[in-house]
Amino acid sequence: MRKGIYILPNLFTAGSLFAGFYCMVSTVNGDYRTAALWILASSIFDGLDGKVARLTGTASKFGVEFDSLADVVSFGAAPGLLMYCWALRPFGRLGWLAGFLFLACAALRLARFNVQVETVESKRFVGLPTPAAASMVSAMILFFYHMGWPASYNKVAILVLIYFLALLMVSNVKYYSFKDPSLIKRQPFALLVLAVLLLIVIAAEPVIMLFTIFICYILSGPIGFVVTYPRRRRLERAMHRGHEGMKKNQ
Repeated sequence: MRKGIYILPNLFTAGSLFAGFYCMVSTVNGDYRTAALWILASSIFDGLDGKVARLTGTASKFGVEFDSLADVVSFGAAPGLLMYCWALRPFGRLGWLAGFLFLACAALRLARFNVQVETVESKRFVGLPTPAAASMVSAMILFFYHMGWPASYNKVAILVLIYFLALLMVSNVKYYSFKDPSLIKRQPFALLVLAVLLLIVIAAEPVIMLFTIFICYILSGPIGFVVTYPRRRRLERAMHRGHEGMKKNQ
């Protein structure tokens, strides 16, 4: 700390924290659509601070801790409060407990990530990332406004989704991290064409496509977990047999 701190990446983290706080301000004022947009803005800032730190060689322990604290506010407290005020208030205790569980699981997810950051595979996240969970909340609210549905429409499904997102954050389900170095290498020309077509579709219906993309990403974890379960079981049995064989040889 005596040597000072890096300003640029921490400014992006502060921007993420500001967006999360303003989301809560908009929620208290009853402007839920604006609150949802500020969660998305916070996600953008959060994605940029780490990339800026790596590109400029300004990563630091202080930045990591500041980022985690900001994420607890922006992707835990803010979406939890937003969902309670927007749709979960009629459930009473069950509603505010859902909001608190979302906050608690986000904090636990971030603490576990900080502990495991040096030991887990960089291409995969263990548990649903907190920005993705918060962005799913934001995308759902924007989708409801886009469709003209009130918050009371299918509110039981909303409650179930919040509990589902909270538990996914602290699960062992793995999610693609988009940190694969091969993504920035040369790719087939057809992939560029598909990317352009995807951008056109997103520009045509941004709210619907945003909701669809986050739903697909969130479901990709459980689906991948189920599909790869038989292979993992075979691997575990093979390792167990190998371990037993080593014991007999000894």
